[in-house]
Amino acid sequence: MTVPTAPLLRKVLAADDSIGMSYLENWPRRLLLVVLPLGVFVFVLLFPFYWMGVTALKPNHELTNFTDYSPFWPSEPTLRHIRYLLVETSYPWWLVNTMIVAVCATLLSLIASVFAAYAIERIRYVGSRSIGLAIFLAYLVPPSILFIPLAVMVFQFGIYDTKLALIFTYPTFLVPFCTWLLMGYFRSIPYELEECALVDGATRWQILTRIILPLAVPGLISAGIFAFTLSWNEFIYALTFIASSENKTVPVGVLTELVRGDVYEWGALMAGALLGSLPVVLLYSFFVEHYVSSMTGAVKE
Repeated sequence: MTVPTAPLLRKVLAADDSIGMSYLENWPRRLLLVVLPLGVFVFVLLFPFYWMGVTALKPNHELTNFTDYSPFWPSEPTLRHIRYLLVETSYPWWLVNTMIVAVCATLLSLIASVFAAYAIERIRYVGSRSIGLAIFLAYLVPPSILFIPLAVMVFQFGIYDTKLALIFTYPTFLVPFCTWLLMGYFRSIPYELEECALVDGATRWQILTRIILPLAVPGLISAGIFAFTLSWNEFIYALTFIASSENKTVPVGVLTELVRGDVYEWGALMAGALLGSLPVVLLYSFFVEHYVSSMTGAVKE
């Protein structure tokens, strides 16, 4: 067996342009493979927010007159739509209601999901995988089918047109989703840690609270972000179970209160959509590091 000499090895490495990231040193190739795809991706993500902001700042006579005014920039910026939204409508209360419902539903769902995911993944018994699959399949049931039996229960418990109606119904689709996420994260935690704790005399509750949960903080944050986002943007249950204007959430209030027949208050609509998306954006920006780390698993063996 012949060993390649150093000059021959250098010649082979110089001829291979695919080693590492050296194939991106060429500017045209970098432009085609990196800059343009990233530019398109960023444009698709950010342009809706830009359009909402521009529309919210335009006066009414500029919203449909694209002949005399640019559709991409307000010629006479105004805060009239934002002032109308915050002062003359119940939008501040919609924000408060949405925040209360989303936070409470997320906490309830995370508590139930932690127990369910731990029981399925960390306690070995016959049928645990089947139960986990059944819980995930429950998430796939369309809400348009579930809200009919849920409406009967909401009326029977006397919580119709209250925030409790949403807080108690949102976990029906949040718990399966969060359980599925946490099952995958709990699976990545080494079983040896739990076995050592059992040998030392720790109870299941101590193992869960002192070992599993501290290691699963990124997974909990990831599941909480997803649950909060789903609760914040939910529409069907909020439209069905809430009737009074002061109890509505942002998605329902913006649509039902700012659209009167065939009259669309586009400036207020876009301002409401933009302001309503800011809490979710801030949530992702604050916990983005934990969210990314949850995608790579927990403790490496």
